[in-house]
Amino acid sequence: MSDLKTGANPLFLRDEELRQGIELLFYAYRDFTAEPDAILAERGLGRAHHRAIYFIGRNPQITVSELLAILKITKQSLSRVINLLVEQDYIEQHQGTRDRRQRLLQLTEKGQALERALTENQRRRFARAYRQAGADAVEGFRQVLLGLIEEPPEEYLTQTDRRSARL
Repeated sequence: MSDLKTGANPLFLRDEELRQGIELLFYAYRDFTAEPDAILAERGLGRAHHRAIYFIGRNPQITVSELLAILKITKQSLSRVINLLVEQDYIEQHQGTRDRRQRLLQLTEKGQALERALTENQRRRFARAYRQAGADAVEGFRQVLLGLIEEPPEEYLTQTDRRSARL
């Protein structure tokens, strides 16, 4: 990896600076997922299961369609993930109250415990990094992450609003 530079660089759009950002993101993701990956492996689960558990936990009563929109995976892939998580009693699904075709997903108690275990290390990492960086850097980091996302997060917020109206 390139030498880490500290301080603001006015030439932040140069190729070397961009490549350093890419490398740092790869290394950060590797370390960010290491402990959850080990916990998941003990249960025969992987990152797709982790993402589903995380977003179902953050959005109780989420529909399969809404989860598909967040995860951007195929219906077939999500179906395999959901079936295994239901089979292992991490999530439960039931019909929508207004539209019986909808499948609403939520974590079971076992699923909530797993979600907490998977997220705790990641929360600690974020808290440590945020403390070290300070509020201005955290806001800048959020802006960078938002800039990397193809779809604006507002779309997911409106899904949450629709879900609240359904309950």
